[in-house]
Amino acid sequence: MNCQQQNLMSKATESLEAAKLLRDNQYFDYSVSRAYYTMFYLAEAFLEGEAKTFSSHTAVISAFGRDFAKLGKVPREFHRFLIDAQSLRQTGDYGKFQAISAYQANQQIENATKFLTFARDYFKEF
Repeated sequence: MNCQQQNLMSKATESLEAAKLLRDNQYFDYSVSRAYYTMFYLAEAFLEGEAKTFSSHTAVISAFGRDFAKLGKVPREFHRFLIDAQSLRQTGDYGKFQAISAYQANQQIENATKFLTFARDYFKEF
């Protein structure tokens, strides 16, 4: 794992912790946003390993799906988690006040935790 990937893994870890703190304090809109960023940073870390960087979130998500999920390098569900989290993040960030439920925040944190656990194990092999 290179230095940039290590930085992204650290950011993902901190972002997940922030998501939990926000959830625990009932800031569900913001919790979902941090859970999304956990997964986004992880997708970037995978792509960085192949020297691929992109300037937009949509491009990162698309490349992650094409180059990792579709090829079976990671479980396909992680690409779906990322897509769903991006949609909820946009709802939480730009939708009506308190648009996200506790259930949705918990689900996104659970998904981000699964993704982070997988990434930690994956990168141990390299």
